[in-house]
Amino acid sequence: MMKSVIAVALVASASAFVPAQNARMPTKLHFEYGEYDDKLWDHAAKTVVYTKWDPSAARSTGNFNPFETFKGNSPDASGIYPGEARYKDPKRGDVSYAIMMEEKADIEAMAANPKAGSEPGCAGCKS
Repeated sequence: MMKSVIAVALVASASAFVPAQNARMPTKLHFEYGEYDDKLWDHAAKTVVYTKWDPSAARSTGNFNPFETFKGNSPDASGIYPGEARYKDPKRGDVSYAIMMEEKADIEAMAANPKAGSEPGCAGCKS
């Protein structure tokens, strides 16, 4: 009788160290990168993303302003800023003074005629 009580006590105490059978399985979260992920992220690509951007819709990897800066940084091809999780250094196009002046004129034209609803704090903006 005493041996069976000791055996039951040993089995009961040992089961405290065995993993539970209904332990949670790790989940894999799916993250969707932007349209130009791992592609050339130049002014032409940014312009395409800007034309698709809807300031009234929630900001996402497919809906962001590629010309918006946050803390002095520009976003990558998925709208993620340096220092944030999942940031990927984009493939950048050629740069010359002439190209930069053309891009500057284009950006100034966009700034002069902003999209409706694109005020700071809108749903599609970072800031």
